[in-house]
Parts: sequence; C-alpha cells; structure tokens
Amino acid sequence: MKEINAEEKYVLPLSLLRTRGNTSVVPLSWEKHILYLLDQRLLPQEETWLTYRSVKDVEQAIRDMVVRGAPAIGITAAFGMVLAAYGLKDKNEGLFVEKWLEKAAFMLQARPTAVNLKWAVERLEKLVREHYKMSPSNLTSILEKEAISIWTEDVKANLAIGFYGQDLLPETGGVLTHCNAGGLATGGYGTALGVIRAAASRGKEINVIAGETRPWLQGARLTAWELIRDDIAVTLIVDGAAGFLMQRGWINSVVVGADRIAANGDVANKIGTYAIAELARANNVPFYVAAPVSTIDPFIHSGDQIPIEERGPGEIITFAEKQIAARGVRVHNPVFDITPHHLVTAIITELGVLKEPYGPAIYACFS
Repeated sequence: MKEINAEEKYVLPLSLLRTRGNTSVVPLSWEKHILYLLDQRLLPQEETWLTYRSVKDVEQAIRDMVVRGAPAIGITAAFGMVLAAYGLKDKNEGLFVEKWLEKAAFMLQARPTAVNLKWAVERLEKLVREHYKMSPSNLTSILEKEAISIWTEDVKANLAIGFYGQDLLPETGGVLTHCNAGGLATGGYGTALGVIRAAASRGKEINVIAGETRPWLQGARLTAWELIRDDIAVTLIVDGAAGFLMQRGWINSVVVGADRIAANGDVANKIGTYAIAELARANNVPFYVAAPVSTIDPFIHSGDQIPIEERGPGEIITFAEKQIAARGVRVHNPVFDITPHHLVTAIITELGVLKEPYGPAIYACFS
C-alpha cells in the first residue's frame, strides 16, 4: 500500500498503542471511505496492505483470513457495513434500508463462531432501524462514526484488560499463550498479549511461551512477531510440548483470548485451547481468558450452543502449498473448541476480573 499521510486517515492516538517504547501493530486503517487491511496471511515475511472498497470484498477478506481474531473481525465487519452504506447512498430511504439489511445478513455468515462480528453488525443495524427515515447520506455518516467508535472502544477495552490482568501474571517465569490475541487480532494492543504487554511494562520478567498453533501457525508467525517487535522475551514451541513444559515447571500461567464466551463462562477459542486448559488443571497452573465484554454472548447459556466453524482439508494436508499428508486421507478441521468454565481460573475483561460463579459475574456486566 502506498504511504498515507497520517492527517488524511483515521488513526488511533499513538499514546493508546505505546508499549515499551514501540507502537503496537494495528490490523486495519480507514482513509477517505476506503478500508485497508494488513494481510495477516503473509506475515511475518511480508507486510502488505490490501485495499477494500465494497462490503462484498470485506466479507470475503474475513472468510479468507486476511484479518482474524474476534475483535478485529468485528471492527472490520463494521467498516464493511459502512462501505455498504456508501454504495447505497444514491438510493431512496426505503431501498437503502432494505438493501443494507440484506448485506448485513450476508456479512453475518462470514465467520459463525466469533461473536464480535455479530455484535458489531447488529450494533450498526440498530442505528439503521432507529433512523430509517433519515436521508441515506446522513445515516451513512452516523454509521461511519459508529464504526470508528467500535474501533476506539476496543483499544480502550484492551488497555483496561491489560491493567486488570497484569497483577495475575507472575513476577518472573513462563507464560503460555495459544494462537494470537495481540494487536493483530484486535483494534490494537491486544487482549491476552495486552495483559502480557502491561505486565512487561511494569517490569515483570516473564518469558512468553508461544504455541505454534497449527494449521495457520498464528503463534509462530504473528504472536512471536508482535512480541519480538516489543522486545518481550518469547520462546516458540510445538503445541504438543505444552504439557511437558508445565510438568517441568517452565510454565507458571496460561493466558489466552476468546472468540465467544457463553453466559456460564464456557469459552470458545482456537482449537487446542481446551487441551491446554486440561493440562493446566492437571499441573496446578492458572488458566486465564482475556476478552472484552463484547466477546461474551449472554444469550447462549453454555458452550454446547456455540457454533463451531469448520474449514477445508487443504489447511491440514498441505504446508506452504506442498502436499504433506497421505493422499486420500480423510480430514476433520474444526477451527475452535470449547473450554468448560470450571477449567477457567478467571476471565479478564475491561470491567474487571470475573471469577466463579461466572453466571452472576457475567450477568452483572450487562446489568
């Protein structure tokens, strides 16, 4: 992407994203009614920004994993719906609302597990329904301001999560994280990595243990890349080594993000999270989940009701576009799993640290 004058686009204040002297990564940019996404599929080898001018292309980018991470998906979807509004500005009020709602329903199908997408789109949908008699031009402006608010609120929430979560991490020792819950997965700063960043900025001498996170290797490619940029010690391991390292005392706590949290505290996160939580329980290692309240779905009673996205076999049977599995093998590729609430030591939100019983604690977040 061409270099953009900072005065020409909406950027978050650097003071919000400053960590240990460096600026945290952000996954998107919004300039003159154009959305730019950092292509996370190419990191860390290439930092390439892609340009999006239509809601259809944004929806496809979400499906194709150009952007990933529940909060970042939600923010991206919100700007996608703003692009939808700009594309309908020449319609009359009734047709604008009708077509916009059709595109919103289409967007909701992009990633079924990450609740932030649904939350963000429905937040904009509420405005459309409330102001359906307003001119399309004015309503589009309102939607744009709301999308920007969703973005800035997410970063502020991440900073608060870091503030509340930093005390839970040890003064020194190993902290395991799974997948990527950093600036790339959010509006900036991160949830699980936000907790780690906040602890590091306070002088805690922690070594982050990053699981590689098959099949997309978000831990190896993204988490390690973010932490190295921030000069935070990080060690990469294969996912299967987590239990061994806990057994040997090299991991003192676990902190992960979430894609959806049920009303009882059950957590949907990247596949492999549940196994790590069981290993943490067996080795008396605290297991923390860091997520904004927007990731909590109060309308779903338990994790059994959370839809689990499944993706194609190519992600598993190939690596770097080369066939690695036996030809003809059958593949099952769930993207997420459910960690039962009894395995979660605490859920760290921007409103504070939630502990069992999670039902009342979560209810209080919405009351």
